[in-house]
Amino acid sequence: MRVLVTGGAGFIGSNVVKILEAKGAKVIVLDNFSHGSYKNLMDVKAEVICEDILSEDIFKKLPKIDGIIHEAAITDTTLIDNTKMMTVNYNGSKNILNFALKKKIPFTYASSAGVYGESNPPMREDKGLIPHNTYAYSKYIFDCHVQSLWAKKGTPSIVGLRYFNVYGPREYHKGLAASMIYQLFLQMKSGKRPRVFKYGEQKRDFIYVKDVANITVKALFSRKKAILNVGTGIPRSFNDIIAGLNKVLKKNLTPAYFNNPYADKYQNFTQADTKLLKKTLNTKAKYTLEKGISDYLQKHLL
Repeated sequence: MRVLVTGGAGFIGSNVVKILEAKGAKVIVLDNFSHGSYKNLMDVKAEVICEDILSEDIFKKLPKIDGIIHEAAITDTTLIDNTKMMTVNYNGSKNILNFALKKKIPFTYASSAGVYGESNPPMREDKGLIPHNTYAYSKYIFDCHVQSLWAKKGTPSIVGLRYFNVYGPREYHKGLAASMIYQLFLQMKSGKRPRVFKYGEQKRDFIYVKDVANITVKALFSRKKAILNVGTGIPRSFNDIIAGLNKVLKKNLTPAYFNNPYADKYQNFTQADTKLLKKTLNTKAKYTLEKGISDYLQKHLL
């Protein structure tokens, strides 16, 4: 099987490439390297095409493709250029989707838990869609576009995955946009007290990227039509992260709490309802927060 992975040099995309190759697939990575890193591709065999997802020239360069995993996007929620955000995330995604529709090949893509905004947890796929920034809206409107296609005759498998708070190897290039787990690890490894918003009880549905990559690949092979939450279903606090890091690092660093400057537009609690994921793909996350932190640090960071 030959699979196209857009954004394959990025955090989640490169982990997906690893899983696909381990399953024997031939992978073509499409990435313009505006956000991804070549370092994420040093240990894979994938063919690499440096091109933008908005370009119509992409399709002239591609060999026969059996499926697409679409991870390419602008994910920086602080980006001020809303036109650019919408153009890349919505128009670019439609460009890749239209190719899949034309070729009648399965298409799996990255949506986001951001579409739920401050709706009440656990977040369920069919309610509480209240995006509160342009990034989240770009994902929401593409989800709506996809759903409008499902009933059309001849539409191939299309699965959207609403990723919750993903962390793990290959996120290093993201800098300040990397996960809280990675940010706090860097502070604590250097002996600094971990800085978190008062009083560290904000909760997130943290999911390890190895789980995310496996679920993403399973979605492509599933031949389903669905939009699914990808999380553990178990919210954990920032204080829990610090405790997990202290345990692996063999430290006893206490948090340094400070006021949240983004309190008016900050998600204090996220939790995925994972019933539809389990029903549709017969799968779930395997890593607890503690197990994920241990694997991440011991195999990839220390």
